Amino acid sequence: MKILVINAGSSSLKYQLINIDDESVIAKGMCERIGIDGRIKHTAFDGREYVEEAEMKNHTEAFKYVEYALVKSDAAVLKSMSEIGAVGHRIVQGGAIFDKPELVNEDVIEKILELSELAPLHNIGSVQGIRACIECLGSELPQVVVFDNSFHNTMPPHAYMYAIPYEYYEKYAVRRYGFHGTSHKYVSAKCAEVMGRDISELKLITCHLGNGSSITAVDGGKCIDTSMGFTPLDGLIMGTRSGSLDPSVVTFLGEKEGISYKEMSELLNKKSGYLGVSGISNDDRDLQEKAAEGNERAKLAIKMLDYQIIKLIGSYAAAMNGVDAIVFTGGIGENVDVHRAAVCKGLTYLGVDFDFEKNAGLRGRIAELSKPGSKVKIYVIPTNEELSIARDTYALVSGK
Repeated sequence: MKILVINAGSSSLKYQLINIDDESVIAKGMCERIGIDGRIKHTAFDGREYVEEAEMKNHTEAFKYVEYALVKSDAAVLKSMSEIGAVGHRIVQGGAIFDKPELVNEDVIEKILELSELAPLHNIGSVQGIRACIECLGSELPQVVVFDNSFHNTMPPHAYMYAIPYEYYEKYAVRRYGFHGTSHKYVSAKCAEVMGRDISELKLITCHLGNGSSITAVDGGKCIDTSMGFTPLDGLIMGTRSGSLDPSVVTFLGEKEGISYKEMSELLNKKSGYLGVSGISNDDRDLQEKAAEGNERAKLAIKMLDYQIIKLIGSYAAAMNGVDAIVFTGGIGENVDVHRAAVCKGLTYLGVDFDFEKNAGLRGRIAELSKPGSKVKIYVIPTNEELSIARDTYALVSGK
């Protein structure tokens, strides 16, 4: 079966066409700047490309370009869209309502919209993507929604609740939700497979590190805690997000600078993190380059991330009363050896015996980076959220 995986944002639509029989990627691409001017870049499995600047007023128009790319362009991979057996959609926020993938129907769409207050840009964009698929492919083709935070719904109340008046949880569902769940689910399962162990026997800490970063404690295959919270702003320092801070910083700066709630959200989500501390860039590659040249603020931002990762790993090892393996994934986790080395230098007390030579230069492939006698194993496992969504979609539509 061929499954089309869609990840729709407010002004973008990413996609992958996957052959679930052998889990190969047939084609992938992205429509961007939807509602502004529009551009699609599509790549077939054999390297052929189709790129076009084109006006896309909405997601339905964008999807028509996806259809053209897949069926009619010079990089086409299908004779007809009828070859697609199902569509899987990534939904960022499923709240506490959705704890598993669901077949799309009008009731599910309405509930996703109801949750858009918790993720306005993401959920509304996702619904636009769903409706575009229905309009272009018809309502008979099965579509499945896979929720980015459903993996974290196994957290116990003492982990997801905030110590604010309980009425705000009851009235507004203010609690820790977590994100990157599809990635944490995929790499934790893959880690167990690589170790040759049943995941139910393992205590794992998965580190999804990129422009957005989160760490999750996985005990017996279930999330018991995660670093992102009510929104993706919580937890580690990120590309432009501040991560965790004293809430009084918000009120203090608001009073001193006359910053509105909306402006404060912009400051903490888009002007902080790596960018805010370094004053240079939100990209780790840029900061590594500047740090090598001696830039102290670039060095500081990098050190802050490594220090926070070490602290969170330590706290999750304590929460699970031990850890069997730690996984690095995401753009930084998979590709930046200096971060992995810096973090693992601070984990010797857990019994980590890190192989610095094997780590040096390793990028984007599965590898064990701990020495044979290491009490805690260290792995790099590239994430594959699209494949995870395709698997969940196939399982639901096929009943397997």
